[in-house]
Amino acid sequence: MKQVLHKIMSLLMAFVVLFSTMSFTMNMHYCGDTLVETAIFNKAKGCGMEMEKPSTEGCSITKKNCCNDKQLVIDGQDELKLNFDKLTFEQQQFVASFIYTYINLFEGLDKNVSSYEEYKPPLVVKQIFKIDETYLI
Repeated sequence: MKQVLHKIMSLLMAFVVLFSTMSFTMNMHYCGDTLVETAIFNKAKGCGMEMEKPSTEGCSITKKNCCNDKQLVIDGQDELKLNFDKLTFEQQQFVASFIYTYINLFEGLDKNVSSYEEYKPPLVVKQIFKIDETYLI
């Protein structure tokens, strides 16, 4: 059960990191006030009603284009590494002591130490089972 929970949590954290760092662009093409097309990750195609530039340079008559493009950019987080330069001395001291304590917490013993090896059992003065025996006659 513990391994399954560990795998689920690691997968969830991987998705959190992926989606927090991912950025994307959403392009929208409007004709007038009507949304014609929406595209994610690429440019939205036009509706074919875009105004072309006049072929002669002397022509100064231009119409206002009824189509416009809007672009929505969602930026992801681009810096995930924490800088330890900005930590105060007390914070650095806490991090160092926490790491040192955590590493030494799981240090194993070379052999099993028993506290009873130094002590010898007491000498038997009387055989207690013979004192407590009862005989039926």
